Amino acid sequence: MTRGEVLPIEGIRGEFCSAMRRCNRVIVTAPTGSGKSTRIPGWLVDEGLAGGGKVVVVQPRRLAARMLASRVARERGVELGGEVGYRVRLESRAGAETKIEYETEGVLLRRMMAEPGLPGVGAVVLDEFHERHVYGDVTLSEALRLQEREREDLRVVAMSATLDTGLLERAMGGRCATVRGEGRRWPVEVEYWGRGAAGDKSRPWEAAAAAYAAARRRGEAEGGTLIFMPGAYEISRTIEELRRSGAASGAEVFALHGEMPAEEQDAAAAGGEDGKRRIVVATNVAETSLTIRGIRLVIDSGLARVARFDPWRGINTLSVENISRASADQRAGRAGRTGPGKAIRLWSEAEQEGRAAFELPEIRRVDPSEILLTLAAGGVEDARGYPWVEAPEAKALERAERLLRDLGATGEGGRITELGRRMAAMPAHPRHARMLLAAGEAGGGAVRTAALVAALAQGRPLLLRHVDRATEDWRRSALGDAGESDVLTGVRAFEYARGAKFGMEACRRAGIHAGAARGAEALWRRFLDTAARLGLPTGGPDADDETVAKCLLAAFSDQVGRRVDRGTRRCELVHGRRGELARESVAGKSELLVASEINEIGRSDGESHVLLTQATGIREEWLRELYPGDFGERVACEWDGTGKRATARAESTFRGLALGSKAVAPPAEEAAKLLAEAVLRGECPLKGWDRAVEQWMARANLTAEAHPEWGLPKYDEEAKRLVVEQICHGHTGYKEVKDAPVLEAVKSLLSAGQRQLVEKSAPDRVALENGRSAKVQYAEGEPYIAARIQELFGVERLPRLAGGRVELTARILAPSQRPVQITKDLAGFWREHYPRIKQELRRKYPKHEWR
Repeated sequence: MTRGEVLPIEGIRGEFCSAMRRCNRVIVTAPTGSGKSTRIPGWLVDEGLAGGGKVVVVQPRRLAARMLASRVARERGVELGGEVGYRVRLESRAGAETKIEYETEGVLLRRMMAEPGLPGVGAVVLDEFHERHVYGDVTLSEALRLQEREREDLRVVAMSATLDTGLLERAMGGRCATVRGEGRRWPVEVEYWGRGAAGDKSRPWEAAAAAYAAARRRGEAEGGTLIFMPGAYEISRTIEELRRSGAASGAEVFALHGEMPAEEQDAAAAGGEDGKRRIVVATNVAETSLTIRGIRLVIDSGLARVARFDPWRGINTLSVENISRASADQRAGRAGRTGPGKAIRLWSEAEQEGRAAFELPEIRRVDPSEILLTLAAGGVEDARGYPWVEAPEAKALERAERLLRDLGATGEGGRITELGRRMAAMPAHPRHARMLLAAGEAGGGAVRTAALVAALAQGRPLLLRHVDRATEDWRRSALGDAGESDVLTGVRAFEYARGAKFGMEACRRAGIHAGAARGAEALWRRFLDTAARLGLPTGGPDADDETVAKCLLAAFSDQVGRRVDRGTRRCELVHGRRGELARESVAGKSELLVASEINEIGRSDGESHVLLTQATGIREEWLRELYPGDFGERVACEWDGTGKRATARAESTFRGLALGSKAVAPPAEEAAKLLAEAVLRGECPLKGWDRAVEQWMARANLTAEAHPEWGLPKYDEEAKRLVVEQICHGHTGYKEVKDAPVLEAVKSLLSAGQRQLVEKSAPDRVALENGRSAKVQYAEGEPYIAARIQELFGVERLPRLAGGRVELTARILAPSQRPVQITKDLAGFWREHYPRIKQELRRKYPKHEWR
């Protein structure tokens, strides 16, 4: 039987259980603090709704999973790890007798991949689903797929305080019940601190301490205070500032974040004595599922660390960003659990209005390669056909699929490889998983360095940019030679900072960011713990630079580049991309390199232009050693504008990137095509392409238009291209074609019979009534004849072309060959215009005949 205080969620127990009995899919919405996270899992067990199986409660965060399990065990009067337990990354307190098990999203999803039928589990409860983590979305999709395929008995519950029920109902195929619970809320007064009140926004800890001091002076800080900061570093600075300023005198001060020891987390979340001042400085782990009792004042920095794909590094990273209005409301609500409260926001009301209403779902802002690898390990090969709650963007899917292929994690048709299975077992980005596995084969020293490289990649840059010459000299002497690797330079910088105990002055002299180095150490330890847990060696001598470079190459083979020339920093990359090596890179002497960071900085001529940083020099034999199946041979043909001929080189390629080449005879078809292109763009004019050619094409086109029933082809741009390609066929240079007989090639597009029709329908010359003949001009629009007046004496009517369907025009010329009249009506000309013209011309040309 459930013990403890009566919580608001108890009011919907009957409705929930009834819905669960008639439907295996239920959505629960209830305010934060109503008790859904702790009570609903117990109902499923106590009411027999899980069919005797285990109830797995999925939490977005490790800290919440562990602390909720502890609280539920305490409420139910059982030992933690017995009836109630938890399972998170690197830690487990659960056994065969566990009936309610709190797990993080990734842990359950990996279990579902390894045990497709999810044996022993009767219900899956997804808590705080509104946070829309990638693993939460996919866990729901997998649970629903399992229901439909073989486990109709499996119960699925999705819960949240703020939930888009329409989205969830669609994801559940409309076959679900929705239960809404009420909460117990007290009014919360919200106060905004703009820039003037909050001070420097780059130091939120100072603003938080000032806000707490002001609240204390007003008597608003009695009891519990919860201060939200984005991460462990900001939390420590806030506690330091509270104590330095004296604002926290007489109060207990606690930190609360996911990397703390369990006993410290428990102490922070425990309720304090009534009336005693208590301050908890926490990350957004305290925003929703985890309730900290006795909070009457909330001070909110408005910041959180958010997972987002970083195109520079090709991985997902955590960056500090503004929270949404919905998150701000969730945080403020923490002050109204037990009575009226106060929330101080360290930003202005105008800034609040400009913030996003809700957080963007994680699937729309992160690299999906890690989740695709997890799905592939479970047999999902078609990511586009997968029933996503919300699908990733098509370009993100394409990029992730190519990355997994490049890393060797997937093969033909998206099927996972044995290497991919080993990578999927590592709770890390596929790049870092691949790097650690490569390092594991090289020994413990390589694993230590690879873990450090992974940690450095996720934090802020260690080396400060734009330092003065003195700092550069000091850095060079302090760090030593890292060869042709920016990454190893970063490793040396970390080792220097660590040796100096991350002292601010020592790091400043070497141009190193001490805070970034200190933060990297904690991440390094986590990567090492992961490697050790998976059986990778972590002891032994340090790895040499070549070994580390090969590990980097294993992780970033999709970012291999080759210097185009020595005069510039331009590079060609695999998969047909181009970029430029950063000016400060030490890898500039290497012909081949791998970039750990790559950033699109603009577009030029329609192509992406990227900047390559954190580069490391590599050798071709390493590529052949690691990726023998990704090499190919091709003949690259190009136009030599100086010699006006096609040339070719046989190239050895790695994923489309040319590594070496030698001159060869160009393939006939490619050479002819390049030569033809040069002719068509006017670079290599054909002498035989004259007015006679244009005349013939115009005659043929007139015939085709006048007699559509004959089905004659027209000489359009495509036909001209065909003629030129025909002339160029079998040739490589301009000298070979410049005197080619063009008219013959042009006429060859028509059959002999078609050419006869053209000659008859659009003749080169026509007979006139006075016994003379005249040449017809076709190439300048409508057909015409041009003749002196004397040559037209006795002609009243002009002949017609194309069997009488096309009229001719006469351009009547003076003896000087200058036109005096253009007409189709010669009879009208003689009658109406000639008398006047004759008088004028007779005076000028008296020796000519005038009738």
